[in-house]
Amino acid sequence: MRRGPGLVALLALGLAATGCATVGPVPEPARPEQVRPLPPTLREELTARHNARSGALERSGDLQRALQERKIALTITPDDPAARAGQARLQGLIERRVGERVQQGRAALARGSHGEARRHFLAALVLDPTNRRVFEALQQDVREVEVIVHTVKAGDTLASLAQRYYGDPARAEVIFETNQLTPGARLAVGQPLKVPEILGVPFVRLEPGREPARPGPRREPAGPAREEVVETNPLLLDAQEALQRSAYVDALADLDRLLAAEPNNTEALGLKKQALYRQAQSQLGARNYGESYRTLTALNQLSPNYEDSATLLQQARRAMVDEHYSQGLRLYRQEKLAEAIGEWRVVLEFDPQHANARRNIEQAEKLLRSLDERRRR
Repeated sequence: MRRGPGLVALLALGLAATGCATVGPVPEPARPEQVRPLPPTLREELTARHNARSGALERSGDLQRALQERKIALTITPDDPAARAGQARLQGLIERRVGERVQQGRAALARGSHGEARRHFLAALVLDPTNRRVFEALQQDVREVEVIVHTVKAGDTLASLAQRYYGDPARAEVIFETNQLTPGARLAVGQPLKVPEILGVPFVRLEPGREPARPGPRREPAGPAREEVVETNPLLLDAQEALQRSAYVDALADLDRLLAAEPNNTEALGLKKQALYRQAQSQLGARNYGESYRTLTALNQLSPNYEDSATLLQQARRAMVDEHYSQGLRLYRQEKLAEAIGEWRVVLEFDPQHANARRNIEQAEKLLRSLDERRRR
């Protein structure tokens, strides 16, 4: 009985790498029983791709999109074990994190910190947008708290500001905590401070250019307005704070909610561009090239010429193409031909002129056909 060439020998027949063919010594022939089974079907190929995408999204922290990819994989192949296991793991992880956020939100409500509670509940909704319990908590339990921005003047202290807005210098801690100030730090002239309403406590709302009434018969001399108080949407303040913490998902969730109600809010639009840009930079630094490409694409749709986003978009695209191409080579060497073909097809989606990827697909498909023919003999 004659022995046909083995799979490893076939793999050495001209795979294109980085501009050149891979050539290796021909190993000893494989026995017929060593020949692999029929190649994966297109359904299995698509399922593997969605499972791979889910894993990448999960590693980048985008759990909801990772879960959707698992669900797509199960729609294609309902009994796929990897997709089922991944879905169960993600659902459990999302449920735990939502529970933690809800617990933190409830604790914030107990302290009377409605702004903090809103942030936690919104973060929970990002993880699970259909969670009715969180939505009702956000709608029913969290009150809209008025926040004004005070520009620090010479002589201002936290105690004097608390006296000014709340009528009680002991409330200085509220302003301290809201602005996350450093203990012992001195206020700087021109520094903006958020002054939130405290539910159940009188709140002095100044009119533009007006000082609060002072005790005693003496009147303030007439003159130019000493201060203009600007009211800012609490969601915008929350987004600014989240951006300072590099919590880009939280910042973008707040901004999207604000822009849904006020599509032409220029300050929110500007902050969203900044959040997307910084998120993309962070993703590039972490080598999450696919996520960075998607983030930069969203930024490009919003503002094509923002900073150097166009250059970063091309950089992310090239890195993503190289990553999928290299992954295809690794899978090919592991004799996982269908998975390798899937990676190279992703390359062609973003770079249709990639000659090596196209040539490698042709070579791998030829090998699959050869294996199929051998099995049918």
